[in-house]
Amino acid sequence: MFKDTAPKGKPAAIRQSRRLRQEMSLPEVLLWQELRKRPFGLKFRRQRPTGDALSLDFYCIDAKLAIEVDGEAHARADRPARDKARDAWLASEGVATLRIAARDVLRDLESVIRHVVETARARLPLHHPAAPDGPPPRDKHGEA
Repeated sequence: MFKDTAPKGKPAAIRQSRRLRQEMSLPEVLLWQELRKRPFGLKFRRQRPTGDALSLDFYCIDAKLAIEVDGEAHARADRPARDKARDAWLASEGVATLRIAARDVLRDLESVIRHVVETARARLPLHHPAAPDGPPPRDKHGEA
C-alpha cells in the first residue's frame, strides 16, 4: 500500500464525512458493499474528507482515484460547474475523478464495478517506489 498523498481534510470536512457515512444513498450503499470486498486487492475508503469541506464518495489511495456517484441533482443549476471546479482542483493534487451516474449503479452494478476496477488498475504505478534510505537502483545488468 502506498502512502496517502492526497490533500488531508480540515476539521469541517472530517465532520461532514462522518455525517455522510451515516446518510449514504442507495446507489452509494450498493457500490460500497462491493468496493469494501477489495476487488483485485484494491482498498477503497468511503466518504473520505479532503480539502476545506470536500468529501469524496469513495477513494482508492493506491490509484489516487476518487469515485463520485452522481444523482440527478448533479445536472441542475450550478452543480455541473461546481463539479468541474472540484475535479480540476483534485486533478491539480494528482487525484483523478471517476463520475458514475447513480442510475447506472442501480441498473448494472456489475458493469460499474468492472469499470471502477479497470480505471483504478490502469492508474496503479508499475512498482512501489524505493524507500528513501534503501539501496541504490540496479544498473541495466542487474548489478547494484
